[in-house]
Amino acid sequence: MDAIVQFLPEFGEAFLVTLSLLAFAGLGALVIGAVIAAMRISPVASFRAFATAYTELFRNIPLTLTLFFCASVLPYLQFNPGYYPLALIGLTAYTSPFVAEALRSGINGVAVGQAEAARSIGLPFGQVLTLVVMPQAFRMVIPPLINVFIALTKNTSVAGAFFVVEIFAVARTAANERGDAVIPILLAAAVLYLVITIPLGFTAGRIEKKLAVLR
Repeated sequence: MDAIVQFLPEFGEAFLVTLSLLAFAGLGALVIGAVIAAMRISPVASFRAFATAYTELFRNIPLTLTLFFCASVLPYLQFNPGYYPLALIGLTAYTSPFVAEALRSGINGVAVGQAEAARSIGLPFGQVLTLVVMPQAFRMVIPPLINVFIALTKNTSVAGAFFVVEIFAVARTAANERGDAVIPILLAAAVLYLVITIPLGFTAGRIEKKLAVLR
């Protein structure tokens, strides 16, 4: 227990770093994912091809490799804003295709008649998508999106291997310094992750039940 008290300030700071990675990378992934999902159903063939290639590329490359590229290759290409921003870029790029696929499933779940009715009154594709289809799609995919963000929370631990001081990085350092208290240190790290993921899971469950009643 004394090992946890010893590293409590570091764990507190690392917890805030993990939260910030989740918040900023999650927001970035949500924005990029929405754009990619819209491009996947665009009438423009080049947009569809780009969105498909983007989704398949980042969804099938391991996160470790993506972060390694951001931490090693981007600085070599004279783009080096720091390890934290580079980790954000990697996590956002990796998570956005999963967000896009969740949104695309929601878009496919919207009744075709909704879009046809919107087009019949003269709305262009952009307005049909943003005013009619997307609001309904977002409502249907909130629980899957929260599951994506739960996965993102756990994925932030990979950033600890690339010089970002988040929960896993502090746990690793503490375990190396206090080899007599490895188990309590790892349990403390696990609890901090659970503090984030369990409320997200409960939120997803409640929203899913509420939407099921509304349907």
